[in-house]
Amino acid sequence: MSKNHPVLSRRNLLLSLAGASAASLLAPSAVTRAVSGDLFSQIDLRGGHDADLAGLLPDAVDDQSRRFQSAIDDAAAAGRILRLPPGSFVISNIDLPDGTRIMGVPGATRLIYGGRGHFMLAEGARRIELSGLVLDGANQRLGGHVSALLHLRGVSEAVIEDMAVAGADGHGITLEACAGRINHSEISGARLAGIYAIESRGLAITRNVVRDCANGGILVHRWSVGEDATLIDGNRVMRISARAGGTGQNGNGINIFRAGNVMVTNNLVSDCAFSAIRANSASNIQIVSNQAIRSGETAIYAEFSFQGAVIASNLIDGGTVGVSVANFNEGGRLAAITGNIIRNLSTQGPYSAEYAGFGIGMAIEADAAVSGNVIEGAPKWGVLMGWGPFLRSVNFTGNTIRDCGAGVAVSVVEGAGAALISGNMFDATPGGAIIGCRWNEVVTKDLAKTGAGQFTHLTLERNAVA
Repeated sequence: MSKNHPVLSRRNLLLSLAGASAASLLAPSAVTRAVSGDLFSQIDLRGGHDADLAGLLPDAVDDQSRRFQSAIDDAAAAGRILRLPPGSFVISNIDLPDGTRIMGVPGATRLIYGGRGHFMLAEGARRIELSGLVLDGANQRLGGHVSALLHLRGVSEAVIEDMAVAGADGHGITLEACAGRINHSEISGARLAGIYAIESRGLAITRNVVRDCANGGILVHRWSVGEDATLIDGNRVMRISARAGGTGQNGNGINIFRAGNVMVTNNLVSDCAFSAIRANSASNIQIVSNQAIRSGETAIYAEFSFQGAVIASNLIDGGTVGVSVANFNEGGRLAAITGNIIRNLSTQGPYSAEYAGFGIGMAIEADAAVSGNVIEGAPKWGVLMGWGPFLRSVNFTGNTIRDCGAGVAVSVVEGAGAALISGNMFDATPGGAIIGCRWNEVVTKDLAKTGAGQFTHLTLERNAVA
């Protein structure tokens, strides 16, 4: 050890001398800044492009669109980040070139739409990054060539993080034929929907707040049925209206249309005029571990021509129907519905009741395994199983139904297919635990007591009635 000690000492001496020489080359003020830590902040900003160098001035009264566009173009061409200071900038008709990277101070850098065209638009770019910006649409009218305050078309990698988007005349954000992610952002006050993603290519919409929008929360759509593979995870969606009317086209917290292989997980969706989560013609949909609170109509919906739906471990409190897996007449089939809690349903909906009406815990029709669910407080029926002849291969096992007008209302119409109702618990179902229906009309006594009898398509066994 003692032989190595002189070598270490000489090495330390050389390093000390080198550091002293470097320090002697700096001006006294530079040395002071280095000691104080400012030098490190300068190093951190080497990849940036300061807004003041482009002539941009925060909180100026004048429209700064021309200077803003120039600053974006210069930074993108140089492969640098355009860093914006706190303050407000009034801009319009901004085109985002490939390589755009804009970073503001979250909650403090505000870009205000001045009207007359579009706000921010990108088309055909490989990568666009926006973070830390407040986009304020000021409720100014958008041109017909865009549908959102921020509209990206054909962007291979769109990165939108730590943003706030408010006051959009259309959607807050539209991603058209894009991949990438929208993360940790807040979208509010849009005239249409908060986020509209159409023809996506593996998009991730995660950890956002979407609130107080007039007609939709998060919309994932396709022009035609196809694989989409969007991930919608960990978002808060609340207070979504349906000001454009309809019976379900609008007013949904999360709406999937024609988009296959989509995962909707771990979201908290509340106070929507229609559904918390609505999947229309969306095959291989997974709706797992969400909360759907105070929905105005059906809380969770898989409808029309889908094949394959997993609806599991969701908590539903409020709505006119808890879970509906419907439209076997349109090809809707193949579902696993497990481990959901459904409670506190209502017979009062946003339009006059049709078909079976409101106040139903769950509606199922074809090729479904239903197990481990708890349904409480459905004023009409705990479960509607089949609709006329549209019933096939339903396995209803190990569920708990209590405090409902009746337990299971199963179709006994000619042509209805097989159903197994086994090992379920029924408590406080004054209209009967299991009743046979012809569409909306009850035509049998309690089959849990009398047995299936003439209805050979039904197998009833080991059900407990309290």
